[in-house]
Amino acid sequence: MKLGIVAERRRDETRVALSPESAGKFRALGLEVLVEAGAGKRALFADADYEAAGAKVAPDAQHILAEADVVLKVRAPLEEELRAMKQGAVLVGMLEPHSAESPAPRDYAQTGVTACALEFVPRITRAQSMDVLSSQANLAGYKAVLEAGACYPRMFPMMMTAAGAIAPARVFVMGTGVAGLQAIATARRLGAIVSATDVRAATKEQVESLGASFLMVEADGGEGEGGYAKETSAAYKQAQAKLVGEHIAKQNIVITAALVPGRAAPKLVSRAMLESMAAGSVVVDLAVEQGGNCEGSKAGEAVVEEGVTILGWRNMAGRLPADASALYARNLFAFAGLLFGKEGNGGASLAPDWEDEILQATLLARDGAVVHPAFRGEAQGEA
Repeated sequence: MKLGIVAERRRDETRVALSPESAGKFRALGLEVLVEAGAGKRALFADADYEAAGAKVAPDAQHILAEADVVLKVRAPLEEELRAMKQGAVLVGMLEPHSAESPAPRDYAQTGVTACALEFVPRITRAQSMDVLSSQANLAGYKAVLEAGACYPRMFPMMMTAAGAIAPARVFVMGTGVAGLQAIATARRLGAIVSATDVRAATKEQVESLGASFLMVEADGGEGEGGYAKETSAAYKQAQAKLVGEHIAKQNIVITAALVPGRAAPKLVSRAMLESMAAGSVVVDLAVEQGGNCEGSKAGEAVVEEGVTILGWRNMAGRLPADASALYARNLFAFAGLLFGKEGNGGASLAPDWEDEILQATLLARDGAVVHPAFRGEAQGEA
């Protein structure tokens, strides 16, 4: 049984799907691990580290993809990568099927690849170790505050000096999922005065336990399935915007991390709000790749609007590539436990239970057909 890992070739992607640590674990299961030469370079993993863990390093990505029974990826494959995979291979990664830049589920079905999208792992206790969104969002929230601090021209903490006092920075976090909560914790550790908002009233206790104040209008049932945020009513959005607009004018740094699964990111920070902020303020838009929470943010760029710097870095977790890759690889190894069984000679074999609720939730295509309920109708409509 062969496990294949190739270098990520998508824009701004620094991570790799396998760490040397996880390579050793897969070898212990009896798998032959094939790694493309240089695949881990940007994540600070040397080819020699993979070889020491028992993996085989090969220079030809096309050969690895053609030979591998299971292919692990961080992001969705490019068209030429998908064509190179052998029929019946299992592909596991963050496949972003809603994105126009990624293959659609029907593309996997047409090539005979069994595709599992890890961002669809359900938020249940048994799947916590497989939750790639949480592991990567934790790092993104932490890094967002550091990126803001690097651009902010003043101090984070209060400082008392012989020349007088320096006031602490005021940080406002919009969206208190995993990334938002980590941003709150990081900003608090740096000495800032932190406030936060979310459409889910249930997050209030978590925010306050981290030492931040919570800001929201009367609850509108903003919590959807699995604890994710859902779309709110027009009246709620108007009331929330008014409250946020009054608050944001007093803030120095804003971190936006609000996403609704399967939809474009909601616009939370308007140009009028930007105009109300003091010169030198910073906004970090963690949702920029899904359309952005802030008007004026641009993917992959730092722009200045009305004296406010708006950071729209792509792949924020990937700006910490070594840790992001290590955590992601552990998520993948945990997920792979659902795919493999033991052969009599001690090797591993593909033996997935396709009725398992975790596999069912992630499965996009199998046996030449689109099987995920969110995409079956779309595929049939184009047939």
